[in-house]
Amino acid sequence: MLGLMPRPGSTVSRWADSNETEVRRRLSRAALETLAIVAYHQPVTRAEIEAVRGVAVSRGTLDILFDRGWIEPRGRRRAPGRPATWVTTPGFLDHFGLASLDDLPALEELRASGLLAMEPLFAPPMEDDSGDDADDGGGGAERGARECD
Repeated sequence: MLGLMPRPGSTVSRWADSNETEVRRRLSRAALETLAIVAYHQPVTRAEIEAVRGVAVSRGTLDILFDRGWIEPRGRRRAPGRPATWVTTPGFLDHFGLASLDDLPALEELRASGLLAMEPLFAPPMEDDSGDDADDGGGGAERGARECD
């Protein structure tokens, strides 16, 4: 089997090395949301990102953005635990064709282009505040029993 392997420095070896292509996976929705939060709220801590997103940020999400050169740690917050703060890099600006962070689209521009929903995706549940419990169609006992559980 060793006779079939190209020798280092040979023409075949150089050809094989030149034909290697780097495959980049698409960013997950979590990574895109995290990147947007860092871009618009920097410097930002992991806990602040989680507060905006409403879910925990996996370590891998920050690692992916860091490996791509789009975010970097920049100092620590003067708070208990001294959490690291994250900021975007010049590589982020270059990749997205921005001269500075001032070139990021404003909230109004995003809404106008249809990239942001005008209303929340999920409306809060409607409360029945009619106050008329006398005529509940015979289901009053069941409702009272469920409320006590």
